[in-house]
Amino acid sequence: MWEREVAATSAQSARAVRRPCPEHGPGPVRGLRGLGRRVAEGVVGGAVLVVGPLAVLVAVVPGTFAGGGARRWFGGRGEGQRAQAQAAKDEAAAAFYELDTAQRDLRISIETITAVDDSPAAQRAKADFEAFGERIDQVSRDYITAVDAHDLDRDDLDASAASRARADLVRAKDELRRTKADLDRFAQGLGPLLEQAETQLARLAPAVERARQALRAASDALDAVRGAGLRADDLAARLAALGPELTKLNEGAGRHGVQETIRRADDVLRGAEAVRGEAERLPERAAEIDRRLVSLRTRAQAITTRTEGVVPVLSELRRRYSAACWQDLQAVPDQAAGDVARAEAKLKEAQEARDEQRWADATALLATVRALLNTTDEAVSAAGDRLRRLDEVSYDRNKEVERTRFAIRDAQRLAMAGRDTPDPRHAGPLDGAVERLDRAIAGLEGRHPDWWHFLSETEAVRQAAARVVQEIREERGGAH
Repeated sequence: MWEREVAATSAQSARAVRRPCPEHGPGPVRGLRGLGRRVAEGVVGGAVLVVGPLAVLVAVVPGTFAGGGARRWFGGRGEGQRAQAQAAKDEAAAAFYELDTAQRDLRISIETITAVDDSPAAQRAKADFEAFGERIDQVSRDYITAVDAHDLDRDDLDASAASRARADLVRAKDELRRTKADLDRFAQGLGPLLEQAETQLARLAPAVERARQALRAASDALDAVRGAGLRADDLAARLAALGPELTKLNEGAGRHGVQETIRRADDVLRGAEAVRGEAERLPERAAEIDRRLVSLRTRAQAITTRTEGVVPVLSELRRRYSAACWQDLQAVPDQAAGDVARAEAKLKEAQEARDEQRWADATALLATVRALLNTTDEAVSAAGDRLRRLDEVSYDRNKEVERTRFAIRDAQRLAMAGRDTPDPRHAGPLDGAVERLDRAIAGLEGRHPDWWHFLSETEAVRQAAARVVQEIREERGGAH
């Protein structure tokens, strides 16, 4: 009978006996990646030891009949404490894994921010994350120490040891979860910085691609212009100057930084689009320069013809009016001839620049020609206008006088609108205008009146009245 009991007991003992786990000291923590292996080594049991019946009998019989030290097979308080400790160990391992995952994810976010943003806020975020890393290393070491300190698979684990193991593991789990909660709050605070960094990164590839496309389009436009017989050397030089920038773009943001790469891409885009636009407009620009050359030559010839008519006009002015009416026009014929000659010389230079396809030089020279011809045209026209106006006022001065008086009265009515007395700032200039007009009329007495002085004075009086009107309107407009 006792042989069957011994055989049964021996079979149970053979299944229960395990190879002891290797001893592990706590050691330094080398990041969270190596921790999983340490934890795995701590919880994996050994292989079942297979022994013969005699050895089992020798090993088991003394304990069986002595009645002491053997582990109970059917539960008890010790087994309940062991189960609670094991559950605490599993929860701590899960908390450790969650913290490790959160740290890895946040490291990617920090690297994204610092790759794009070098602001003080980004630098503070990086420093705070590094400080969190030190805290995570500490709670991880505490967790590993708690795991290594308690072998929950020991057969002789009593209730008090299991209770201590559970307390240590719960404490490690709580600290891991508390650290993760703080890390999550820190990650939420990085939202604006991360969003801005991701926006910059999202701009990077499209910006570089747009720059490359713009360079290709500019190159194609230049080829088309050259095919039409236009050299466009200056545009080609500007496009070639963008080559080093393209090289830096191809080297990537890893070498030059995200923000610098985006800025360079934008600069290349603007430069290439400018070259392309000018290249596409170049045929039209050449045609416009050709039209202006023809137009300005025609105008120069017309002014030359009109200049010949100034001499008879001056002769008529000298015959009919006092010297004060025409002395300032004496030099008009010579000045006009000289200006036209200079304009024609500049036209030749502009033609040469156009033939050599120096478009900027041709445009500048044509602007000079136009300014010379405008000045000459005004001087030539001044002689004829002078004679016409003098003829009109000498025939009927009243028309000029009434025109001037009307301007003064209009200003006076506006100055008195809504007032019993005029503002001295307005009354003074208007009274002076009346007196000046009276003096101009009185100056016409005599055998040879200075009609040009009279016209100049009436023009000045009208301008004085107009200034008063403008001041009143500005003051009243500002008051509203």
